[in-house]
Parts: sequence; structure tokens; C-alpha cells
Amino acid sequence: MDNILEVRGLCKYFGSTIANKDVDFELRRGEVHGLAGENGSGKSTLLQQIAGIYHKDEGVMRLNGKEYDPKNPIEARKNKIGIVVQELGVLNTLPAGINVFAGNWKKFSRFGIVNMKKMYWQAEEIFEKYGLMKVSLTADCEMMQIESRKMLELARALADDPDILILDEVTQSLSQNNREMLYRLIERLKKEGKTIVTITHDLEEMLEICDRITVLRDGEVIETRTSDTLNTDEIKRLMVGREVNSAYYREDQYADYEDEVVLEVKHVNVPNVVHDISFELHKGEILGFCGLSDSGIHEIGTAVYGLSDGRTGEVVLKSGNVSIKNEIIANANGMAYVPKDRDGSALMIKDSILNNFVLPSTNELQGKGMYLKPAKLKEFAGKGIEEFQVKCQGPNQKMQDLSGGNKQKVNLGRWLLKDLNVLVLDCPTRGVDVSVKAYIYHVMSEVKKKGLSMILISDELPEVLGMADRLIVMKDGYSKGEFLRGENFTQEALIEVMV
Repeated sequence: MDNILEVRGLCKYFGSTIANKDVDFELRRGEVHGLAGENGSGKSTLLQQIAGIYHKDEGVMRLNGKEYDPKNPIEARKNKIGIVVQELGVLNTLPAGINVFAGNWKKFSRFGIVNMKKMYWQAEEIFEKYGLMKVSLTADCEMMQIESRKMLELARALADDPDILILDEVTQSLSQNNREMLYRLIERLKKEGKTIVTITHDLEEMLEICDRITVLRDGEVIETRTSDTLNTDEIKRLMVGREVNSAYYREDQYADYEDEVVLEVKHVNVPNVVHDISFELHKGEILGFCGLSDSGIHEIGTAVYGLSDGRTGEVVLKSGNVSIKNEIIANANGMAYVPKDRDGSALMIKDSILNNFVLPSTNELQGKGMYLKPAKLKEFAGKGIEEFQVKCQGPNQKMQDLSGGNKQKVNLGRWLLKDLNVLVLDCPTRGVDVSVKAYIYHVMSEVKKKGLSMILISDELPEVLGMADRLIVMKDGYSKGEFLRGENFTQEALIEVMV
């Protein structure tokens, strides 16, 4: 099998930070190649240089035997290289159909007039050709859920019929049925002689779909091996340089929470997405929600926190009998919500770590005259950085400069510094490596012991099975089944209800 791409001595620097150091890397025609490594190991940086998003500082790349040095993503696309980036890469203010051909609108233009009808028609053709989940092509992207936007990015990457398709943390944004769709698509492209490169922190998934796996650590290639010579524990060892305990979910096998009800949800509806949902959340309980795409699980999170337009029904905090009508009431009464779209819907990504830590607690940190003392804010953020083990240069560093795992530590930690009653977590480990996943699960277990009640929404069945006391399975916006930890708590049982 010959190489379609060769990388030799590749180096990339961001100021004093070495993102890639003397990387040697090859891609073969018709293979699925996985990149493994902790957050910050240089995986995305390497692939983004191949895709023209970053320009290399040193080294040589050869594509089809010829020197290759893309100045931008458009040039990479012309060389038949497509990418779906880890964080969302759509133009939010434009309709989905136009986004499919972003940077390539000229082919629909004649005498300065763009044939919009033809553009939408060809966009629809791409979705049908590759069997992608249908999205509304006339809808603005900012109104779409993260899963639909990922489908859109995938369609855009496939629009140029790439010879190399780069998938950076795509499956972590997808529900079970769309993951399986993506697996079928990868197998189809491989049979067509295409090369697929994937980054995923789901190591079982990587072993299942990849032919070869390259492990990076601290910006350097540690080893490249065929998948049949590896297992998850060996990949983890190569990633971190030591043996890693493979057990990071809860070890207890039975539901464990108090009788006291802290939150009651009664006959909640959200137009077209959630229908007549009722449940109780107990003190110290982790209540999980799972389902396929369009099942309504993610809307449960926004509905409970008072963020859904047109919501009917009741969400009541039993302590004080407080009706949660909006996020202001929720926040003021000890509720917190960590959304799935970390960068777009949760963090102030271009602001400092300090301001992100402080934001949910400004009321508690106010002095006389509603004055916020800089020294007090710095002390508060410093406490968060230390307590939640955020790897950073200091509280004034910008959030956008952090790895995905450290962003999520800030995102979660800033709420846990408060005195909470209920924490809603929507895909809390999306886009983080195995060590950060283990850390988040540990934190969840510790705050559960202290009596915090959590709603855990996840597209990953092992996650909800591993962490939840009780599970509600949703389909088409309705509750279709409830499972108690220790009683038929298996993926097979859940899938049977989900589909």
C-alpha cells in the first residue's frame, strides 16, 4: 500500500509553546488512520497544518510524491484534502446550504449573480449521496443544534470529493445512530480508496475502525502501530508514558441516592421537540438521559434550566417550592447548566480564565456598592485553577489558548465553586481525553457523595451506564423507558428501547 502523504521533520510553534516537534508521519491510500494522545499532545495541530489552517514552521510535506505546502484551507481543498474540525467551523449567520460551499461560491456565480437554487440543490445532493442526517438547508446555522452543524461540516468536507478526509473529534458530537452512519460512511470511503484520518478519545472506537494508530505525546510521535497489535490500556500507556488504571466509571453496581426529592418536573413540553415529560430528581442522584438524534435529550437540559422558548409545564425546586421559569431564577436558586457546545454556548472563549471562573459567582463576590475587587476575583480564580487542576499560564490567559480538557475543567469547575443543589450536565466529556474524562467522573462521584443532584445527558451509552443511578430513554421527544442501576443496565437493553 503506497503513501498518499508523507510528513518529515514537521515543527510548529505558538510563541514559546512547541505544539509539534520533528514529526514524521505517513498516510497510506485506502486506510483509516487514528491519532491518539492527551489533550494538548499536538494531534489537532498536526492535522490542521495538513489541512492548511496552520502553516508549518519547519519540515516538509509531500502529497502524491510532490512537495505540498498549503497556505490556507481553500488551497488544501483544491488538493483534495477535507477536514471537519473539533470545534464548530460554520458561519453562524448564513443558511446551512450556503455553508456547504463556503469558500467555493464562485462555481455558482455568473456575471456576479449567484444561483442560489442550484447551490441548495447541490447541497441536498451531497447529503443524499453520502447518507447524512438531513438538516434544514435554509435555516441559519446559529439556530441549529451541534449535531446538525457537525453534519453540515461533514457535507462541506465531502463536497470536493476529498482523497484525504480528516475527522477531528466528530463522533463525540453525534448520537448513536449518527455514529453508526459515520462508521458506514468511513467504510464506504475506504473501499473507494480514500484515506481517512480520525482523532477520537473513544479508544474502543479507534481500535474498531482504524487500520493503524499513531500516538503523540507532548507534540512528538511516540509510535505508529497496526490496531491489531494494540489494546486500550496499551494506547493509554503510550499516551501518558505510564500505566493507567482502566477503571474510571463508578465501581458500585446499584443505585445510591436519598429519598428526598430536590427537583420535580411535571408535564414539560417544548414545541416540536419534547412532549409531556415528567420525572423527579433525588438528593445525591445522577439521573441519566439518552436517546438517538432528535430524541429530545438535549432539549431536556435547556427546558429544566429555563432556557427553552415556549416551554410549558412545571419545573419546581422543592426547597422553597421555587418555580424555574428562566435561567436567572435557576442560577439564583442553586442550579447550574453545562451545555454540550462548550465554546459556543458556555464559555467566553476570547476572554480570560479569570473572567470565566468569576462570571457565575459575581453576586456572591460583590462588595459594597456592587463593587468587584480585582484581588478578590484573582484569588477566586486562582482557587478554581488549583482545585480543578487547570493547566495554564495563569488566570489572565485566554480561554481559547487552552486544550479542550482544560477548557472543560474551567467550564465545570466554575459552577462547582458555588453552593449548588442541581447540576445539569450535557455531554460533559465531549472532546476531552481519557485522563480528563476520568477526572470529570471522579469529580462527579465526589460531589454526588456530598449530596449534589445531577442530570446527566449524553450521546455516549457507556458514559450514562457507567455513571447514572437511574436512566430515562427518550425517542421522538417522548420518555420511552426507565432503567434503575443494577437492573438490566446494558447497552443492548437501552438500544432496544431507543430504536
